[in-house]
Formats: sequence, structure tokens, C-alpha cells
Amino acid sequence: MKIAALIARILLGLMFFVFGLNGFLHFIPIDKASMPTGLAGQYVGALMDSHYFYVVAGLQTLGGLLLLVGFYVPLALTLLGPVIVNILCYHIFLDHKGLLMAIVVTVLWSIVALRYRENFAGLFAQKA
Repeated sequence: MKIAALIARILLGLMFFVFGLNGFLHFIPIDKASMPTGLAGQYVGALMDSHYFYVVAGLQTLGGLLLLVGFYVPLALTLLGPVIVNILCYHIFLDHKGLLMAIVVTVLWSIVALRYRENFAGLFAQKA
């Protein structure tokens, strides 16, 4: 399980670090014709127009970097958890095209979280 968690942590860290940096540096070209339409396009447009996308890209970059270096992994999982939920919900409800990758990211996050579950034990205490 340690090896699987290490591989999942590195893959997850690479994905979020690269795509988070891409939000700032735009080194992965985006074809305007492949942009989503309808509600999905409106959602992406609102993220871009409001500059909220930079907050999400910053969280992805920081979380990915923390996962890659192996320090503060529970913090990285905490930062990336809501981002992953948002990605998953986006692909379930608005644009089914990337659903498989969203599920893969969710599984990778779950593997790493399972490895660090003792750090989250206090969250599941019935009484504080």
C-alpha cells in the first residue's frame, strides 16, 4: 500500500502542479473551438471573467507542489479536496467529456488520503 500511495501522490502532485501552473503561464495551448458551450461554457466563462480561476489555479499549484515534495501532505489533500469535488461535479453535471479523468483523479486522491487517514481522524470524532 505504501508504494501505491507514493505513486498516487506523485501522479496527483504532477497533475495539479502542471495544470495549476498552466492557469498562470498558459504553456498548454487551448483550442477556442474546443471550449464548452451551454451551461458548461457559461460556468467556465464566469470563472475566467471574475478571475476566480486564478484562486483555483493557485490552490492547484500549491497543493500539487506540496504533494510532490512530500511535506504537509494532509494540508495538500485538504486544499485539493474541494477542487476535486468541483471538478467531479462539473464533469458529472455540465460536461461529461472529462468524467473519466475526474474519476481517476478522485481515486488517486482517495488512495493518498487513505494512507494519511490518521491525520484526519479528529474530523470524524463524534464529540469534540
